[in-house]
Amino acid sequence: MSDRMLSLAETSSVLNVSEVTVKRWAREHLLKSVKQGSELLFPEPDVLKYKEINDRLKK
Repeated sequence: MSDRMLSLAETSSVLNVSEVTVKRWAREHLLKSVKQGSELLFPEPDVLKYKEINDRLKK
């Protein structure tokens, strides 16, 4: 499993949503995030899992 952390911009791009939406999901604990200084980081495996679930729901 990857220990890679994605930035807000990378996460937004992977999920194909705005950065505001990603921040809201993090605030609402729908998407795991870690605050490092002033930057919000997202574990890559969690982002990919969230994307997989969202893609299934859109069908």
